[in-house]
Amino acid sequence: KPIIGIESYVAARGMEDRDPQLDRERTHLLLLAENQTGYLNLLQIASAAQLDGYYYRPRIDLDFLAAHSDGLICTTGCMAADIPRAIGNGDMTRAHALMGQYIDIFGPERYFIELQEHSIPELTAINKTLMEMQPRYDLRFLATNDVHYTTPAEASPHDVLLCIQTGATVNESRRMRFSDQDYYLKSHAEMHRLFGHIPGALDNSLLIAEMCNVNLDSKGYHLPIFDVPAGYDPPGYLRELCEQGLVRHYGAERARTDEKLRARLEHELRIIGGMGFDTYFLIVWDLCEYARRVDIWWNVRGSGAGSLVAYTLGITGIDPIANGLIFERFLNPGRVSMPDIDLDYPDDRRSEMVEYAVNKYGQDKVAQIITFGTLGARAAIRDVGRALDVPLPEVDAVARLIPAIPGKPAKIENVLDKDHEFYSADLDAKIKGDPRIRELIETARQVEGVARHASSHAAGVIISDKPLVHYVPLHRPTSGEAGLGGIRSISQWPMEIIEKIGLLKVDFLGLSTLTVMRKAAQLIEQRHGVRYSMDNIPFDIGMHGPGADSDKGMEAAFDMLGRGDVLGVFQVEGSGMRKLMMEMKPRRFDHIIAAISLFRPGPMENIPEYIRRMHAAINEGRDVAVYHAPELKPILQDTYGILVYQEQIIRIAADMAGYEPGEADMIRKAVSKKKRDLMDEHKAKFTAGAMARGFSQEVCEAVWGDIEFFARYGFNKAHAADYAVICCQTAYLKAHYPVEYITALLTVDRHDTEKVAKYVTDARRLGIRVAPPAINQAMLDFTIEGTQGEKRERGKGGKGSAPPQATIRYGLAAIKNAGEGAVQVLIDER
Repeated sequence: KPIIGIESYVAARGMEDRDPQLDRERTHLLLLAENQTGYLNLLQIASAAQLDGYYYRPRIDLDFLAAHSDGLICTTGCMAADIPRAIGNGDMTRAHALMGQYIDIFGPERYFIELQEHSIPELTAINKTLMEMQPRYDLRFLATNDVHYTTPAEASPHDVLLCIQTGATVNESRRMRFSDQDYYLKSHAEMHRLFGHIPGALDNSLLIAEMCNVNLDSKGYHLPIFDVPAGYDPPGYLRELCEQGLVRHYGAERARTDEKLRARLEHELRIIGGMGFDTYFLIVWDLCEYARRVDIWWNVRGSGAGSLVAYTLGITGIDPIANGLIFERFLNPGRVSMPDIDLDYPDDRRSEMVEYAVNKYGQDKVAQIITFGTLGARAAIRDVGRALDVPLPEVDAVARLIPAIPGKPAKIENVLDKDHEFYSADLDAKIKGDPRIRELIETARQVEGVARHASSHAAGVIISDKPLVHYVPLHRPTSGEAGLGGIRSISQWPMEIIEKIGLLKVDFLGLSTLTVMRKAAQLIEQRHGVRYSMDNIPFDIGMHGPGADSDKGMEAAFDMLGRGDVLGVFQVEGSGMRKLMMEMKPRRFDHIIAAISLFRPGPMENIPEYIRRMHAAINEGRDVAVYHAPELKPILQDTYGILVYQEQIIRIAADMAGYEPGEADMIRKAVSKKKRDLMDEHKAKFTAGAMARGFSQEVCEAVWGDIEFFARYGFNKAHAADYAVICCQTAYLKAHYPVEYITALLTVDRHDTEKVAKYVTDARRLGIRVAPPAINQAMLDFTIEGTQGEKRERGKGGKGSAPPQATIRYGLAAIKNAGEGAVQVLIDER
């Protein structure tokens, strides 16, 4: 069973005192949780030490300890604790006074005299005094070891870590080092040799283990309390909002009579209710409604677009029915885990959304999530090399043999594994031929992965029903006084633990493209009187602009993409995607979804065949796709017979072999994680189910072969569709309003000189004049000068180019090293 405890720091005076002379010193204190009350008190102590008592180290004081001592076991501590330190300083009056205080706080049953032995003469003397004090207080002894690593073999790498921490080398004589190599978890026999003569000193460690009974199993989810209107409970209110949204999206007649639509809504609501997530959807709906009220644009990323409930609530903007998106890919009843709707916001307004959550649910119920930066393979080699005093060129040569591929971190063990893709024969040879390099690599392997620093998760925020300190210890913000949106605390536990204990995590992600789109829409409204919002920018054939722009469709945008005019267009402006757009010449929204899904290692090899079949279908009206069985055509015809999406695998398993959609999603997981036993199990089940429905063994084998190959690379269509919407909308804005769109791009990226240069070149290519900054005309941001609302003419940039009168004036804030504050003073004066 787990023995849960902390080693805390005790302040020299009060925990909120911060005098440089009087409060720099602090002492250690060992606390163990005896029961659930003690565990909750540990959470309070760990949190208060960080949030209220931090001064060089997180500290508490004895008054705070006394108020939170129930259910805790305490000891006199190591040599750095307050009683041993008082003894070491010869201050027996203070030592006795402290002993009395601790006994008053914990009682003799929960307070032990701790003894350690580490080849330190002062420590031996302290132990002798503690044993002399024992009869006066009638306390029990507890023998411990000051454990800093687990086994004796780790003493050397631990010493190297000390050198890394202090910037020293192992060869320096005057450096911080431990007294011996015995700071490991010792056996009973080893401890008996040191303390076997002291009554109870060893047996009491077992006594404490038996006293400690903390249950860490967390039951259910701790979703924040969401207030619903009178007369409703959360499931009832969710249904009411969905019914309203169904009418809004599909019309009253279809919302009432379309059996397929009604069945899908009932199916989703039944699963959501059964899993207890009605409140989750209301919380996300409320965040989106607030964003709508204050005109903050957002986008949903991930599989959330597969939910009709999310669509009717207005959380997502893509029709899951029309786009063949599957709910179970988002929320699978066979895999009970919290749904995850990730929300992108404009990066300049993201903090407002977090601030809203803090104000609605309470500062004590909202926190960011901690992340720990660990020592990677290359960093471990370089740091260990410095500590071992290996010449820098040699260390550098070894470190460079570790591959540095973004998104694919290589471990040292991978590079030494002959069967691994990262194997390096050069490194293997160096290790075998040079003892120093062998020591360097072996030590680096042992320190690789050690936590190096703490920071905050870029987007993750947790929200709970009770103050968070009931569930998780809290930490002060890792940067400055307050975190994102004014949050004053972050969790001490990382995301994996947060999710396991049932806390709600909401990702408030920043996406600068949304800032660009909003800025472009503002400029369009100022200059042309047409109001664009995130809900009315077209993204597919058949859609048109609002009001006076009802003649502007997506054809011009798709033409522009086909020409490779993609600079500033979301997801497709890289050289590889530009080439794909020019070869594909997309004509519909679903072509963009497919392009985003196919343009990745693995499925890339299908791109030429996809384009060949697509052009045959669009240009010649021929269906050249080949299907293993006619029943596959409705599932695969959107992608011309090629398996591209995870949702297609789910539908094949459901339609051909009778899988429930939730079960079918397990096939994808088994294949993507290469779990051979599960794959074989599913293959047998799939084949039996499909043959029972009349499919031949040969067809089953062929289809399963495709599933096994494509499931490794299959992309989540809902996620691709979310991003494809923004891709198409940015293409629409650039095609019809290039002046406004490029001005928005320049303003948002004004501090990136490389991007500014590219956008200026692109503007000039489109016939748009970009004027230099002028002290009497330029504003902070890039601005547009020229006649407003003029009809667009065909200029030298071809289709969609701007009238020659339109001029973009360079923003003063984009001038390198020109501070915005100083520039604003100049503009105000002018």
